Amino acid sequence: MSDLIELNATELVEGYRGGTVSPVQVIEAAIARIEELEPTLCALYAFDPEGALAAARASARRWLAGSPLGPVDGVPCTLKENIATAGTPIPLGTAASELVPASADGPAAARLRESGAVLLGKTTMPDYGMLTSGLSSFHPLARNPWDTTRTPGGSSAGAAAAAAARYAPLHVGTDIGGSIRLPAGWCGLVGLKPSFGRVPVDPPYPGRVAGPMTRTAADAGLLMRVLSRPDSRDHLSLPPAELDFAADPAEVAGLRVGLHLDAGTGLAVAPEVAAAVRAAAIAFERAGAVVEPVEPFLTREMLDGLDLFWRTRFLADTAELPPQRWERILPYIADWVRGAEGASGVQVYRGFAQIDAISVAALRACAPFDVVLSPVCPVQPPPADWASPTNDPDAPFEHIAFTVPYNMSGQPSVTVNCGYTTGGQPIGLQLTGRRFDDPGLLRVAAAYERLRPAQHPWPL
Repeated sequence: MSDLIELNATELVEGYRGGTVSPVQVIEAAIARIEELEPTLCALYAFDPEGALAAARASARRWLAGSPLGPVDGVPCTLKENIATAGTPIPLGTAASELVPASADGPAAARLRESGAVLLGKTTMPDYGMLTSGLSSFHPLARNPWDTTRTPGGSSAGAAAAAAARYAPLHVGTDIGGSIRLPAGWCGLVGLKPSFGRVPVDPPYPGRVAGPMTRTAADAGLLMRVLSRPDSRDHLSLPPAELDFAADPAEVAGLRVGLHLDAGTGLAVAPEVAAAVRAAAIAFERAGAVVEPVEPFLTREMLDGLDLFWRTRFLADTAELPPQRWERILPYIADWVRGAEGASGVQVYRGFAQIDAISVAALRACAPFDVVLSPVCPVQPPPADWASPTNDPDAPFEHIAFTVPYNMSGQPSVTVNCGYTTGGQPIGLQLTGRRFDDPGLLRVAAAYERLRPAQHPWPL
C-alpha cells in the first residue's frame, strides 16, 4: 500500500486502465499517509476521507465498466482553500472571514469532479493569500516536508507540503505574484503558472491564475487537460482551445534560451541558488541550445508601485470589517494593509500603472527567446513561522522579483527542481515561455527533467 503513494498520476491512470491498480487501494493509501503526517505538516483543510472513499468506489466501478469520466478519473487530488467547493466555507486563510458554505464549485473544482478525480480535501493558505509562507490566523502553521522547521512557501502552502509529502499526485494552487511557483520551488515540485486566462477562475482578477502543483511535468500536463476547459464565470479567460498537454520532452537543440540572474531589484540571489541555475543553463547549452544573458528589467518603482496598489486593494476590501473581525487578521497582514492609509488617488493610480510597465518590460526582455531561465526565489526557505524571507511588512515583496513580472505579462511560467542547498533544500529553476504557449513550455520543462542531475529521494 505504501508504494502506491509514490506513483504519479499518469502511472495511476495506466494502472486503472490495465486493472493492476484500484482507485480504492490508492485512496486508502493516501488516507493512511495523511493520517501519519498531517499532525506535523498541517497541509489540509476540510479533509474528507469518507467522501474520498465513496468517490474512489464509484471510480472503480467506472473503470471496471470501461467508462471513466475523464483523464484523471480516480486520481487523488487537493484544491487550495480559496477555490470554492460546494458546501465548504472559504476562510481565505484568515480568522477574520465568516464561515459561510460555498454555494457551488469553482471552475477548477467543477472540472475535476466532472473528470472523476477524487478530492481528498482542501489545502491551507495564509491570510488572504498574501504571504510566502503557511502562517495563518485561521489554519495551523503549515511546514515544509524537506525540513519541518522551515516554511513550505506560499501562498499555496498546504498544496506544496501535501505534494512533496505524497498525499496525492495532483494539487491545484493559485498564483498572483508567485504563489504556485515559490512553494513549488522550495518543495522540489513542478509548479505551473499558466498563461493568464488559460485556466478559468472565479472571481477573475488581473494577474490571478490557478494551476497544477505536481511531481512531474507530465502530471502537470495531465492536470492542465482538465483545468483548461472553459467556464463562463471567468470573463477574462482565453477562448476555448484544443491544446496538446502531453508534455513530451521538447527538442533542446536550437532553442534560444535566456539566462536571467539579476532581476533588477529585490533580494540578491544567494550563491547556491545562482550556481544551480547556471548549471541548468549549461545543461541546456550542452544539449544544443543557444544561451544568452537577459538584462535586469524590474525597477524599484515597479515593485513599490505594485505593492502600494495591492495594499490599497486590501484596505478597500477590509474597510467594512467590524472591529472584532479586523482584530483577528494576522498582525503582519494588518500592518501591511495599513501601509496604504493616507495614499492619494494619484499615488494609487501610479501604482496601478506599474502593472502595464512591468508587462511591457517583461515581454520586451523575453522576446528574443523561446524560454527564459531564472531562479524562482533568490533565497532558501526561512523559518516556518516567518511571513516571508524578509519577515518585514514594510518590505514584503523583495523575494518575488523573478516571479511577479510574469503574472503581469500573462506569460506561462513553470518551476522545476534544479538542485539542492548544502542543507538539502530544493532549489527551484523557473522557466518562462511565450504567451499562450503553455504546452510548449511544459515540453521544455520535461526536457529539462532529463537533463538535470539525479534527484534526491522525496522526504518523509
